[in-house]
Formats: sequence, C-alpha cells, structure tokens
Amino acid sequence: EVFLAADDASGELFAVKSASAACAAALRREQRVMAGLSSPRVVSCIGGRGAPDGSYQLFLEFAPGGSLADQMATGLDELAVRGYAADVAAGLAYLHGAGMVHGDVKARNVVIGADGRAKLADFGCSRKAGADVPIIGGTPAFMAPEVARGEEQSPAADVWALGCMVVEMATGRTPWSGMDGDALAALHRIGYT
Repeated sequence: EVFLAADDASGELFAVKSASAACAAALRREQRVMAGLSSPRVVSCIGGRGAPDGSYQLFLEFAPGGSLADQMATGLDELAVRGYAADVAAGLAYLHGAGMVHGDVKARNVVIGADGRAKLADFGCSRKAGADVPIIGGTPAFMAPEVARGEEQSPAADVWALGCMVVEMATGRTPWSGMDGDALAALHRIGYT
C-alpha cells in the first residue's frame, strides 16, 4: 500500500510504502537496494521505519505526476512517448552502470516527477546483475524470453521490458495483451515462440 504524507516540520510531501509484518522483509530489502542509488531518473529513498507490530514503512520521494500508467490513461503523443522512453533508458543506464537489474520495468513502476520527467520506481524485484539468485516476481507481459524460461535476468531483460513499455505507450495495449488472464500461457508463448 502506498499513500501520501507530509513532514510535520517542513510540510514537504513524500510517499509512504507500507507493508504488514508478513511482507516487511521485502520492504527492508527494497530500502537496502535503493539506499545506494542517486540519479535524477530514479526515485529517491528517504528512509524507513519499523513499527512494534512488525510492519514496515518505506519513505520515498513524492512524484506529483503519478505513475506513467496514469499518464497513459489520457493518451500519449509521440513526443511524450519518446521523452518518457528516453528518461527510463537513462535511469536504466544508471542502474546497469551501478551493477543492478531493475527486474520489473513497466509503466506502473515509473513515476513522473515535479519536472515532468520519468523516474524508475518500485525496486522490489531488483538485484545485483549476475547474481545467482533468481528473481521471483515481475510482470509476464514485460518479461524477456530468457526470463520467461527461468534463465538469468540480465540488464538486457530490462531493455526488453522498456521496449514492451514503449509498445504499450504507443498503442495503449500491453504486448501479448491477448494472454491477460493466463500467466502460464503468456510465459510459455513469450519464452518459447
């Protein structure tokens, strides 16, 4: 769950991503991943805190433009598609240069900052590039064929997902949209056809 909050002292707005005790470890991991990142094309992590009940809150930079998926709902022209794609590509170049893979690039995981530019968000599936531990998660319609087959997820898989996102921005439909209800069939089609 993500909600908006304000700093009592400064009045500055920020986003709060909250998880129950059962999911708190995932948010702590996401905070560790984000702590070392600093780029204008990546959402900033302000910090986090645990509660006595075991729940956890992650504090993130507020993006007043909402998600890229929200922007797509009103339709995007070619100039906007190019601009957002370039912003996400720059964010991925930074992330890959830092030895990381995002693992779940899609419009819902890209936010629009106060400057109108796109920023990568939601690092729940991120990891070090070349790590032997497979990522559990991601979105089937945006998975590269090698990821759908259960092979290594490299920076190239993020670039594939960016391409899928560009298709979605330009057409209003996700690639493989005919497979929406059947994730297993989508994974098979993407990975083996």
